[in-house]
Amino acid sequence: MSKDCGNHGGGKEAAVRRILTAVIAFVIIVLITIFLVWVTLRPTKPRFVLQDATVFAFNLSQPNLLTTNFQVTFASRNPNSKIGIYYDRLHVYATYRNQQISLRTSIPPTYQGHKEDNIWSPFVYGTAVPIAPYNSIALKDEQGRGFVGLMIRADGRVRWKVGTLITGRYHIHVQCPAYINLGNKAAGVIVGDNAVKYTLVTKCSVNV
Repeated sequence: MSKDCGNHGGGKEAAVRRILTAVIAFVIIVLITIFLVWVTLRPTKPRFVLQDATVFAFNLSQPNLLTTNFQVTFASRNPNSKIGIYYDRLHVYATYRNQQISLRTSIPPTYQGHKEDNIWSPFVYGTAVPIAPYNSIALKDEQGRGFVGLMIRADGRVRWKVGTLITGRYHIHVQCPAYINLGNKAAGVIVGDNAVKYTLVTKCSVNV
């Protein structure tokens, strides 16, 4: 009787081992398939262009407080012919000499299909934002010369869609230089009572 029980237990262990082996083999095959599809298609990161900036307010007051309010227009293109892009999260903000000078503005989650273009026009603003004294000096100097060099940034998470497969989330970092001629309103187009729209058409660097 003991012998029969021992054989019965051994049969269960063998069955469990076979199941585990089959599961592991299936997972490995799926991973290899995803990897081969990924390598074959070679996904290309999206392209961003900063098209324009409409400036409603850009005032530096004492002691080293900066108030900004402007609307920027991004054009984003998915260059892939067989891969879609999910933008799960994207926050846009402005920096001056690596110091953040505005709040982060969220862009609603969206899907970008093959060879598709998206246009976003978020408002970026900050009220009485303290900036470093040395940045205040540099900014006053640039304002005196007319052109102010800002960096419009977008940080977030994206996922790639290959057929029915959707990858995990990847960080995306976009940096767009914006050289705005605040000293000459004639360099832009007057919008409303006090805003000026400046055409930029600046290519952005993208890291994923």
